Amino acid sequence: MNLDFSAVKESKNLLAFSAGVDSTALFFLLLKQNIPFDIAIVNYNVRVQSKDEVSYAKELALKYNKKIFIKEVKLEATSNFEKTARDIRYSFFDEIITQNSYDTLITAHQLNDKLEWFLMQFTKGAGLIELIGFNEFEEKENYKVYKPLLEITKDELENFLKLENIKYFIDKSNFDEKYKRNYFRHNFSDKLLNEFKNGIKNSFVYLQNDLNSLNINLNPIKKIHELEIFYNQNSDNLNIRIIDNSLKKRGILLSFAQREEILKQKEITISHKINISITEKFIWIAPKIEKSMDKKFKELCRVNNIPKNIRSYICTSNINLNELIF
Repeated sequence: MNLDFSAVKESKNLLAFSAGVDSTALFFLLLKQNIPFDIAIVNYNVRVQSKDEVSYAKELALKYNKKIFIKEVKLEATSNFEKTARDIRYSFFDEIITQNSYDTLITAHQLNDKLEWFLMQFTKGAGLIELIGFNEFEEKENYKVYKPLLEITKDELENFLKLENIKYFIDKSNFDEKYKRNYFRHNFSDKLLNEFKNGIKNSFVYLQNDLNSLNINLNPIKKIHELEIFYNQNSDNLNIRIIDNSLKKRGILLSFAQREEILKQKEITISHKINISITEKFIWIAPKIEKSMDKKFKELCRVNNIPKNIRSYICTSNINLNELIF
């Protein structure tokens, strides 16, 4: 299996590990090319087998001299399990990366995952950027997410493990169609890849090239701490793309309904965490902060056209208002 990991050869890397097919294959593929990495695993304690998976992760870490980070949580197998588990997982990764100064989080998402995402977004109503939201590199606030397996299918990874006689685990909950991703996987994406793998690979390449050719500047014109200010593009499509990109870096994935509500309301709080304001000239994005402000500060903000829901963050962060005058 020919893969080029040179992009992370010199960086400090953390591998999101689960002991399943994808992450186990990636563990050994990284080893083969002498890529430096440590591992992190979350045990949700939903399945009996999960204790064996953590034991296997410890065994690999000891054998190959890797640091291992383990989080134990007790999570109920509810209909909202996937989202809750993802939030816990990425919060854990963020914490490890911040405390240990990792540059890159490496995840084992592969082509099946990418197609599942595409189909799920497609059926909800989505634009180009949402449809191909799985990219090889994704910029976060203080690190990168690297997905090197996006052109490799799950079957190819499993064949690699069998050929190399490498132990791995099968998560039986992956067959439970009460989880939306599993429903799409078993009824659509797996079947499509079995028949049309090469065409699907090529389509993703063409779509990414089309997206790149749009050449829209997603960078803020001003960034102070966690406050970002962008130009209003006078286009709902472009504005929501800018907002979506900013929130992804903050760990928030917008739903179709949230995107529609942002464009409708103009001034809104998303996920109880982030305030957004679309004004005549600018887009303002900052963490939600509750703070009392004196009248003088409020008046200065009003005179300088600073949105109401952004003012508390500016006040709390002691940002000089002169820096926000355009």
